[in-house]
Amino acid sequence: MQFKLTVSAALAAVVAMTEPGLAQFGGSAAGQRLANMPVDPYPSTYVPRSWPATAIVGATVHTGTGATIEHATVVMQGGKIVAVGPDVVVPEGTAIIDGTGKYVTPGIIDAHSHLGVGAEPTLASTSDVNEATDPNTAEVWAEHAIWPQDAAFVRSIAGGVTTQHILVGSANLFGGRTVVVKNVWSRTVQGMKFPGAKQGLKMACGENPKRVYGSNKRSPSTRMGNFAGYRAGWIKALEYQYEWDQFRAKQKKGDPDAKPPKIDLELETLSAALRGDILVQMHCYRADEMALVIDMAKEFGYRVTQFHHAVEAYKIRDLLARENICASVWADWWGFKMESFDGIEENAALLNAAGACPVIHSDSNVGIQRLNQEAAKAMAAGRRMGLNISDGDAIRWVTLNPAKSLDLDDRIGSLEPGKNADVVLWDGNPLSVYSRAEKVYIDGALTFDLNDPAMQYRSDFEVGQSDKEIVR
Repeated sequence: MQFKLTVSAALAAVVAMTEPGLAQFGGSAAGQRLANMPVDPYPSTYVPRSWPATAIVGATVHTGTGATIEHATVVMQGGKIVAVGPDVVVPEGTAIIDGTGKYVTPGIIDAHSHLGVGAEPTLASTSDVNEATDPNTAEVWAEHAIWPQDAAFVRSIAGGVTTQHILVGSANLFGGRTVVVKNVWSRTVQGMKFPGAKQGLKMACGENPKRVYGSNKRSPSTRMGNFAGYRAGWIKALEYQYEWDQFRAKQKKGDPDAKPPKIDLELETLSAALRGDILVQMHCYRADEMALVIDMAKEFGYRVTQFHHAVEAYKIRDLLARENICASVWADWWGFKMESFDGIEENAALLNAAGACPVIHSDSNVGIQRLNQEAAKAMAAGRRMGLNISDGDAIRWVTLNPAKSLDLDDRIGSLEPGKNADVVLWDGNPLSVYSRAEKVYIDGALTFDLNDPAMQYRSDFEVGQSDKEIVR
């Protein structure tokens, strides 16, 4: 039996493995609360909206898998995709949307967003993105700072974005836990949380942590210090796991002197990442550092799911393909700090050609509104250098590939029967600067309609403000 090191699971194990489990916590009311903490203390309360069965007929469909189907039909029912293809028979009673001359894609997924935590001067005027008080703040959770009223959520859905991965910032070596959210209106974060999606552990390479802490005359102040800090953190997590394993073994033998180790929130997160229950999401620009991180992951027995920003990913594209690690990149950001100077526009295209997993991300409350155009720019750069990149490939960079990077590709990211009906109807080719998202469906429910003012929501925080006062 694999021992779970989450706070609630660790405590539940104490109760399960010994009859007088509460005695380990003194048998008090406080002990009872400790012994009965919920497995998921901040559960998702998201419930898909009910919506009639809908079929979009006669459109050009980019499935997200790389395939493109002309004059196709997409049928959504019960929140799921039930049929996709050119010869689909639409069930009786299904609402018909004429897609002639239009395009359909899966909902766009932003694998790197800071909406709601105020990383930029959006309506969330106070930034909560970095707990920049220690190089290791693995104990913090992004979801505990997300402001659901941030108007940038509303604007991103107008760009076809249906799912977002919200991260803490990159000031620290271990920044904290990330969360995946549905791009739906809710009064609470729990009402936005993607049910069953794994959390991530945000880590950061390079200039950011060494600058933040070096400027305060403390470690890390160099890349050497960065790696020493990572390794020290992972060693502590292994020791923590060992202590719990020893406790468990004593409990199994009925040792009356068995005492549970002290619970450590920071090490709970790192231990979960070592087990793979939390996905390691690593901010890293330079190729040499990414290669070192891959070796470090092998040293401690975990896996990097995705490198973020990864402006030099093209230099090790074969290594990333072999290790099955996604690279979440910009289309053309470069030169804004030293470690970004070797960024090139062909980055995503070269990764694609090598069989790797390129992802186009935003890291921006503005860029997130136009991820389809960012994918188009990256595709065009690859074509200019002679690479054979289809429109379907570029769509995959903002749909199925980011779903894979979040371990959600069995549920979202492509238009395949059985998957969630996150669907965008575009009024033209989504890789054209002139095209806009006309209708956006999340779990089969119409959530945005370009032609219906009633379906163009504004954050209630903006109510009463003039257009000039609203930060766009």
